[in-house]
Amino acid sequence: MSPRVVVLDYGSGNVRSAVRALERVGAQVALTADADAVAAADGLVVPGVGAFAAVMEQLRSVRGDMMIERRLAGGRPVLGICVGMQVMFTSGDEHGVSTAGLDQWPGEVTRLEADVVPHMGWSTVSAPEGTVLFDGVDDERFYFVHSYGVQTDPAAALTSDSPLEPPLVTWAEHGRPFVAAVENGALTATQFHPEKSGDAGAQLLRNWVTALDR
Repeated sequence: MSPRVVVLDYGSGNVRSAVRALERVGAQVALTADADAVAAADGLVVPGVGAFAAVMEQLRSVRGDMMIERRLAGGRPVLGICVGMQVMFTSGDEHGVSTAGLDQWPGEVTRLEADVVPHMGWSTVSAPEGTVLFDGVDDERFYFVHSYGVQTDPAAALTSDSPLEPPLVTWAEHGRPFVAAVENGALTATQFHPEKSGDAGAQLLRNWVTALDR
């Protein structure tokens, strides 16, 4: 039976492409913010475009923050995409205003330090040993559209006595290195848009969907 995936419907734009991409790699997909559907799904996808603060407000308006927390507390897979990845960090700083994120990983989302912002287009990534998400596509290019990102290592920010397993961090570069993806138990996220990244993005989503059956 195909894994059941919910794409969280909280008002984020352009989610239909994510729905179609997940369907193409074998998932049964529902676009909803129904708490029971979110809890029952094999996987939850949290999309996100636009400003960090606006996405956090929209998420909280449908209690998405609580749904995500509940799934992760039970070890249930969640995939964040673009700003859906950024909100998994401690906070986001836009125009000098700091907004609290979901604080699943330590780190602050800040404006990219580059000559040209936003970063828009295809970039290669550097995936770590042991990656599941990038199996077979670790040398490929993925499609990015963003002005902000995490430019510190969330794995390095964990203290030595932390009960958390250190996350596997994938990096890309635009002006300076930034976090392109994180794999951390049930929680996985990408700064780029896999649904807009052609065959490589499709394989990455297939890797995530396939792992839902394990």
